[in-house]
Amino acid sequence: MTAALGPRTDARRHHDPSVRGFASDNYAGAHPEVLAALALANEGHQVAYGEDQYTDHLQRIVHSHFGPSAEAFPVFNGTGANVTALQALTDRWGAVVCAESAHINVDEGGAPERMGGLKLLTVPTPDGKLTPELIDRQAWGWEDEHRAMPQVVSITQNTELGTVYTVDEIRAIVEHAHAKGMKVHLDGARIANAAASLDVPMRAFTNAVGVDVLSYGGTKNGMVFGEAVIVLNPDAVSHMKHLRKLSMQLASKMRFVSVQLEALLAKDLWLRNARHSNAMAQRLAAGVRALDGVEILYPVQANAVFARLPHEVSRRLQERFRFYFWDEAVGDVRWMCAFDTTEDDVDAFLQALKEELAR
Repeated sequence: MTAALGPRTDARRHHDPSVRGFASDNYAGAHPEVLAALALANEGHQVAYGEDQYTDHLQRIVHSHFGPSAEAFPVFNGTGANVTALQALTDRWGAVVCAESAHINVDEGGAPERMGGLKLLTVPTPDGKLTPELIDRQAWGWEDEHRAMPQVVSITQNTELGTVYTVDEIRAIVEHAHAKGMKVHLDGARIANAAASLDVPMRAFTNAVGVDVLSYGGTKNGMVFGEAVIVLNPDAVSHMKHLRKLSMQLASKMRFVSVQLEALLAKDLWLRNARHSNAMAQRLAAGVRALDGVEILYPVQANAVFARLPHEVSRRLQERFRFYFWDEAVGDVRWMCAFDTTEDDVDAFLQALKEELAR
């Protein structure tokens, strides 16, 4: 007989849980409902590598959000989701048109090109958003063997600058790309924040307007880890299961990714979390606008505030709250709110900012 495993643990807390920051929504812990779901899935044995009941049930939940032809492929992280999705949409000679500020270009360590074996064709944008006209700067030369072939347009919703595409803007991009024989990938690391900002279902700017493949983000919205590649158009890809394994994104204990996605998506936790983090960003932006010496750089449409202020003020403020420079040379910073950011957190940060500006 095997002894029952009790709740004992020898682990110790190594951090101060009272420390708060505005560096990234990745800094937040996991939502209690997600942790409860993990505990629920933990008992007993389940078949490995995605043949478990939680991953099977996840498909039905995904259908309710993205239509009956959608299929979710849980993966470990956002870079893995993007690389796997883009590989599935491109040939070996293929290229992906994206904004110069896109996460796949700036923050993934070259993984799409080095690991995915594809070429990124970037376009400068004033606000992180592509348009049909901007896409056309790189969407050419399909018969030129000297140039990587543009096969995919990748957009991020919401963008890396905190701006949100409208439904009509994404529809125009998809129609333009499809007319040129290209497919469309949507990096949805913060898709919940975008849907909350627009006050529309996620399907409204994904499968309903013809997006082919979605990288669905969960970690920034309350999960411990994990994302999913959601294939919206089955005809746009092939061999996704093989590509996920080839890309080192096949979880053996996949139930622990799937049950977290279920916890977010089965009811409204995804939306509650996103609405809250967006609201905290609006509270932060309103407080910042009342201060002299700080400029908000982009429309605050999701859970990020981009600002410009004196470099020395930011340096002093970083000693009190963690956040990142976006462009240190000119003094641009990024402040992120998370599902667990409180009004007291925002107000304390604003008071500290006010004090540092006055020094």
